[in-house]
Amino acid sequence: MSFRFKQFYIEDSKCAMKVGTDGVLIGCWALIDRSAQSQKTAPLKVESILDIGTGSGLIARMLMQRYPEAKVEGIDIDDAAVEQAKENGVRSFAARVQEWNPEYSYDLIVSNPPYFQNSLKNPDKGRELARHTDCLSYEELAMHSARLLKEHGYLAIILPAEAEEEMREIAAHYSLYCTRVTRVFSKETKPARRVLLQFEKSEYRYTDIPTAEETLVLEDEKGGRSLQYQELAKDFYL
Repeated sequence: MSFRFKQFYIEDSKCAMKVGTDGVLIGCWALIDRSAQSQKTAPLKVESILDIGTGSGLIARMLMQRYPEAKVEGIDIDDAAVEQAKENGVRSFAARVQEWNPEYSYDLIVSNPPYFQNSLKNPDKGRELARHTDCLSYEELAMHSARLLKEHGYLAIILPAEAEEEMREIAAHYSLYCTRVTRVFSKETKPARRVLLQFEKSEYRYTDIPTAEETLVLEDEKGGRSLQYQELAKDFYL
């Protein structure tokens, strides 16, 4: 199936995990901005970006639009997804992040990682790998992101809301400190469904810098996209 955005389209017929709201959200949200963060570090020029678990390449394509001068790469363990991402215009590789060893470090790493833990496995092997943390635990994601990032580089991810505290604790162990969090609600009356987390790699923790905390409600009273969501996605959605 093809999905058309303002500047590109995405085909996902070969991918286990299809284009969805989570991918669109992290692609819109993963914007390097130090406005709410430490003034002790110079603005980061975005030269290199890695999308872990790139799938169809959606997130990578969104970041290619946002950072046209940057080198954007995607990795995935699913050969079919890698082929699809290439067809969608993304420089992508069949690789596990645990074994990914480029000759350079990244300014920004993004991921819509597998997040189901201890749940019933899907009989479709591709969807199982894409959805379950067996192939990429939160600890492995933090460890290898820290290994691959430049000092003061960023990791931006989307997770179930209930995983926020666990991920923040794990990330801090690898010198990745949460600088921005957005809790995502499908409706104002429902509990938070997802959380968007941004971590900065730093040898020293900025204890005097608070985490920028925000909320995002996706639907308005009529069930359409809220004005807040429309504003976030205005550069991408038709």
